Amino acid sequence: MTFTGFIGTICMFPLRAIINASVALGIHPNVLTFVGVLINVGAAVALGKQHFVLAGVIMIGAAIFDFIDGKVAHLSGKQSLFGAFWDSTLDRFSDQILFFGLIHLYSNLRRTDYVMITALAMIFSIMISYARARAESLIDKCKVGFMERPERIVLFWIGAFTNRMAAVMWVILVLSIITVYNRIHYTYLVLNQKPIPTGPNPVTRGISRAFFWRDERATLPYDLWVIAILAFIWLTPPDWLRDPTATGSGLLAWLGY
Repeated sequence: MTFTGFIGTICMFPLRAIINASVALGIHPNVLTFVGVLINVGAAVALGKQHFVLAGVIMIGAAIFDFIDGKVAHLSGKQSLFGAFWDSTLDRFSDQILFFGLIHLYSNLRRTDYVMITALAMIFSIMISYARARAESLIDKCKVGFMERPERIVLFWIGAFTNRMAAVMWVILVLSIITVYNRIHYTYLVLNQKPIPTGPNPVTRGISRAFFWRDERATLPYDLWVIAILAFIWLTPPDWLRDPTATGSGLLAWLGY
């Protein structure tokens, strides 16, 4: 088992209890979805006031409701087409409100550079979902690219709990751009019946696999990407990124640099 798979397995123990309790109480999954969004609004307010740790705790609460609504719908037999639409629509709002909280913070700090970075990250995160939805009206499936919604949520947690939100915004922005490109490129290839590029040698094959992402979560390649992302977030000194909320050399100072 990979380490991301192990973490997922551990997290499922308390989540199963919450899911079973929700089913037993007869709570409608659409209500759970709405409550999760309201909780995330609170997280956005905390981000806007630079209360990052509080925001992280609130986001975990929101994520619990976001995760269990579909499971509760399945177990209680309350799945519906409207429920799927409701969940997908509110998920988009729940995502964007967190970016909005950071934009408010950075604007108050007079950091136009990070207002722009966060706004672009927000735009491309929307485009990730839209590109897949539009592509799957034309082709069977378009689940390519690394930076999907669960990855963004976890990155927000990491940024909040470790005060590395600037590095997180850079990661989300860059990998969201790559993910949107992946989905456009993949749809073009499928529609024109062209093969997926792999590269003529091990180096180009590795680059193609990393940046034209098709691996599932909880696999070894996924873990390697996670390690690389965490290394960037935690080892890149905040001063190098002109972080609006953190200063110093970060973990490099602990290593004697």
